[in-house]
Amino acid sequence: MNLASVKLYRYTMELVTPFTTHAGTVKEREGILVEAMDADGCSGWGEGVAFSTPFYTAETVETCWVMLRDHFLPVLEEGKVQHPSELPELLKKEKGHQMAKAALEGALWDLYAKQNNQSFPSLIGGTQPSIPVGVVISLSENLNELVPLYESLGYKRIKVKVRKGHEREDIEAVKGLSSDLSIMFDGNGAYEEEDLDHLASLDDLGLLMIEQPFAAGDFYLHRELQGRMNTPICLDESIESYHDAYQAIQFGSCKTINIKISRVGGLTEAMKIYNLCESSGVDAWCGGMLETGISRAHNLAFASLPGMTIPGDLSASKRYWHEDVIIPEVELQNGQVEVPHDKAGIGFEINQRRIEQITEHTFTYHFKEHSS
Repeated sequence: MNLASVKLYRYTMELVTPFTTHAGTVKEREGILVEAMDADGCSGWGEGVAFSTPFYTAETVETCWVMLRDHFLPVLEEGKVQHPSELPELLKKEKGHQMAKAALEGALWDLYAKQNNQSFPSLIGGTQPSIPVGVVISLSENLNELVPLYESLGYKRIKVKVRKGHEREDIEAVKGLSSDLSIMFDGNGAYEEEDLDHLASLDDLGLLMIEQPFAAGDFYLHRELQGRMNTPICLDESIESYHDAYQAIQFGSCKTINIKISRVGGLTEAMKIYNLCESSGVDAWCGGMLETGISRAHNLAFASLPGMTIPGDLSASKRYWHEDVIIPEVELQNGQVEVPHDKAGIGFEINQRRIEQITEHTFTYHFKEHSS
């Protein structure tokens, strides 16, 4: 790939509205952008989407920064990858840190697509010209205002961050505001074994799915709940690898999987999980992480795969940001987002001015010899 350097940008960007789950409220989004540049000056971009604190996974912005700077980039120089899909094997000895790995791999995929003058969606087999998208409503937001607004904008699915013990009340409030939207709720691992009967009692609500009610990695409790419900149980935090997905499917712990490229360590692993779901009859869809347009562009490409039939968490840029870091910003048209098949790489220009505004620290790793 003829790599000359990789530059890390550590940024902080204010959200349009605070985003609240049972684990806390996010008002500003801290994260990492990754720029991989070849000897000809061509750049590919990825994004590290870990949060400032380890409430979602064990990773944080700080751990990602350190792992990229001190561990992964030196290993990348030694390995000299020729294709982005070689990176997971190269970093195999470095245990964990999936989001940091995904950030670096994402930059390599974008660069590789541009070097080959190919759109990223087409490169990975994406065929859908546009995709239906869903939106997430947090606990701090006004349902009465937002549900009608999002329905008028064409969103196809709403994911609600419910209050534990008030799920029926919260879901029926959304239903009262819209009879057409598909509705699901995200448990974010807040439930325990004692909640099995309570959760099973919600089966009559006709939800699209219940996402990750129990703790990450607890395939047993998710299997027990799925066995009591027709409502599909979706796994999110529990799936950090192909092996996790394989176990979940074999145990019957879920009927659908939310595949997040960042959570599973990069696109190469995400594609393996997608193919597994396809062959196993398990629905798969693409989740989001309060990311900038760079990661959102990667997600759009992934969500354009032919087997992705459930609207993903791929809302418009203005849902979260006063100004995004890509040009043009991601926009919604009649509930769909257009997939950029006609441009090389991720299909969006980088807003360098905006990146300079939000960046607080940078680090550049120069390779002694360009990767072949």
